[in-house]
Amino acid sequence: MEETLLYAAELVEEGGTYRLVVQDVVRDTVQVTPVPKTAVDRLPTFLSVLSAKLNPAPARSRR
Repeated sequence: MEETLLYAAELVEEGGTYRLVVQDVVRDTVQVTPVPKTAVDRLPTFLSVLSAKLNPAPARSRR
């Protein structure tokens, strides 16, 4: 199965400020959004929660 890149995202820090840069590869557009440091610090946790929700562990059977 061939992969198709739809979006590319970068979190950029410059001079103590952060911004999220998202490129829509299909439409050839870019959106830039400022991101507070508190959100940057929570990003690993957010990604873990998102991953767990999208890929839940299989239910364990009771014995």
